[in-house]
Amino acid sequence: MNGGRLIAFEGLDGSGKSTQLERLAARLRAAGCDVVSTREPTEFPSGQRIREMARSGKELDLEEELRWFVEDRRVHVAEVIAPALRAGRIVLTDRYYLSTVAYQGARGLDTQQILADSEAEFPIPDLVVLLEIDPQQAFERVHARGAEIEGVFERRELLSRVASVFDTLDCSNLERIPGDGEPSEIEAIIAERVRERLGLG
Repeated sequence: MNGGRLIAFEGLDGSGKSTQLERLAARLRAAGCDVVSTREPTEFPSGQRIREMARSGKELDLEEELRWFVEDRRVHVAEVIAPALRAGRIVLTDRYYLSTVAYQGARGLDTQQILADSEAEFPIPDLVVLLEIDPQQAFERVHARGAEIEGVFERRELLSRVASVFDTLDCSNLERIPGDGEPSEIEAIIAERVRERLGLG
């Protein structure tokens, strides 16, 4: 899309995605890049509905839950991602469709079908940064950060199943990064991979 680049940050809740996205965005901006930082679920009404559901602890029917995430992604792509890519900007998103593959797959849906449908409909990232940490450590980080717990998704047993799905992913654009080190060390590794893969920074 006219020189734009899409980088998705994926991983368990508590893996450090948001922190590392912000650090990479700052590096790229310092290097003169035009960067858009965004996230899923979005701040649009479709994303707010998902966040409210997650905090409520009340699970939806799985197919309905999947529809909610796909609808939010459609808005996200139409309103944020696609226009930025067309303008040649670098888009960093905190979660994208591999989170749907992993989380809704861990809850019982067909991971390969979700992946195939997603790649057919949405822009495929130039790079996916998958931050990997132990599910128990992820669970502890989630509880230590002091924010409201999302009872539907931030559960120890679910995080273990999600990690197992992430382990099975074999995508050519995927870079697996250990997420349990010092933030500055992880930042440096990510920056190196971005330079190697995309020539940015």
